[in-house]
Amino acid sequence: MLRRMSAGSFRSIGEHFGRLTRPQRHAFLASFLSWSLDALDFFLLIMCIPAIAGEFHAQVSAVADAVFLTLIFRPVGAFLFGAMADRFGRKRTLIVNILCYSVIELSCAFAPSLPWLLVLRALFGVAMGGVWGVGAALTFESLPKEGRGVFSGILQEGYALGYLLAAAAFGLLFPWIHWRGLFVVGAAPALLVFFVESKVEESPVWIAARQEARKRKADGVARPPLLGKLLTYAPTFLFLIVLMSAFTSFSHGTQDIYPTFLLKGRGFTPGMVGLLAVIYNVGSLAGGFVFGTLSERWGRKRAIITAALLAIPIVPLFAYGHSPLVLGVGAFLMQFMVQGAWGVVPAYLTELSPGPVRAIFPGLAYQLGNLLTSRNLVIQNKLAERFHNFSPVLAGTVILVALALALVTACGRESRGVELEAG
Repeated sequence: MLRRMSAGSFRSIGEHFGRLTRPQRHAFLASFLSWSLDALDFFLLIMCIPAIAGEFHAQVSAVADAVFLTLIFRPVGAFLFGAMADRFGRKRTLIVNILCYSVIELSCAFAPSLPWLLVLRALFGVAMGGVWGVGAALTFESLPKEGRGVFSGILQEGYALGYLLAAAAFGLLFPWIHWRGLFVVGAAPALLVFFVESKVEESPVWIAARQEARKRKADGVARPPLLGKLLTYAPTFLFLIVLMSAFTSFSHGTQDIYPTFLLKGRGFTPGMVGLLAVIYNVGSLAGGFVFGTLSERWGRKRAIITAALLAIPIVPLFAYGHSPLVLGVGAFLMQFMVQGAWGVVPAYLTELSPGPVRAIFPGLAYQLGNLLTSRNLVIQNKLAERFHNFSPVLAGTVILVALALALVTACGRESRGVELEAG
């Protein structure tokens, strides 16, 4: 059944991509790569936490504060870069955003102490927080509404691709260049700026909204303040924050602690951890493609709920396996479901977001969800240190969060196929 679903999904992807114009393909590729390389930089830290703790003679849970700081400052970036994108355009803002997170990632390679690294990761959180919302707005305002779920699944799996690249870099390069060298490698996304500048066109929906705003200004109609716009849509905004809190707990709760679990809880080598991470990120990519495509037929809500609930039966393999084979199968299937649910998110949030705040609205809700769940990794590590066992921590996280995500999603409204109006 899984093979048939995957085959049908990949055929659908090919069909929808074949209908895109060249500017539409470039807009999608720019957003996908910017998100992928942003995730690469984030997960390089995740893979290197034990090594950083060793160099700075600190507890793993203390280094995990770097992840906490990245997450709590992401809403700041979502607000700042989202406001810039709504005011000055998606393309220019994306370029600034990419440069910011690349420079900060490079700076992390030269951190002289753990406190300095924590400061830099907080700044990285600001830069990382802007990419998703700006990229999603550029993508879905440029692409046709037909196949939006398919493209959503691919776009979100840029996150999984970034994790996969980080895992491959860790497994292949860490023994030679260690964690500081990996952060130097993580500065490579700066090169993406040349592609965005030369090949990507501005969102046609934003251009139309800008022209309308100029007309209103010429007619003497005042431009409403940003805060007023957000308050106008407060009920939807609050729902999305709760939804994204469940989503971020689902992904970060199963991903961020897993390399440490494999290294410390199962005693695997960095090479084996890198290999397993590549395997389960292949599952992530496949899950996003499959459930993103299924959301075009089933609807956004049904696709999310199905993926969330199917994660629960996988817990024994994922959290209690001992051999690389069992853990590899469990992690592959778990991330297939986790990122399957996530594959629907870019389309769902964009469809629920009003035109005047489409760059800031979904991204800020997403990152506020991250803020509310930002202590997850620290709490998981402390519990594992206290009980000397990662398995029940992982199992409890999956069961509780999957049920919560299914319940919250069921309370929302369906959005498949809505028109994205200009602001």
